[in-house]
Amino acid sequence: MTDDIDQLLISALMEDSRRSLKALAQISGLSSPSVAERLRKLEERGVLTGYTVEVDPKAFGYQLQAIVRIRPLPGQLQVVERKIQDIPEFTECDKVTGDDCFIARLCVRSMEQLDTLLDRINVYAETSTAIVKKTPVKRRLPPMA
Repeated sequence: MTDDIDQLLISALMEDSRRSLKALAQISGLSSPSVAERLRKLEERGVLTGYTVEVDPKAFGYQLQAIVRIRPLPGQLQVVERKIQDIPEFTECDKVTGDDCFIARLCVRSMEQLDTLLDRINVYAETSTAIVKKTPVKRRLPPMA
């Protein structure tokens, strides 16, 4: 379980994972060593699993993002999962219940690249693709309290 101060620190790090211990101390009203100890405990308990940066894929020429629903053909589930893992343009993938087994996010530079990548999957699965127009809600935490 986390307390209010832990939640404040987590929220501050979600806004900017590069915040210094000094800045986190100012936000929380604790000393820098106290903040460091709390963060260490949150890491040990598996609450904090990493610190990251956000990068815009467009900066690397990826002009399109797509959401792909993937339904493996009979007996091809593991093959499809490995194929998805082996294609680095798949930036996220969830294994889900329902008619589709996977819902994945794919970044591509062009429609031609999208077709080429999906062809590598379509041998083993049926796919349904939607192009992302806008992301009104970026990845975020659910309420902590």
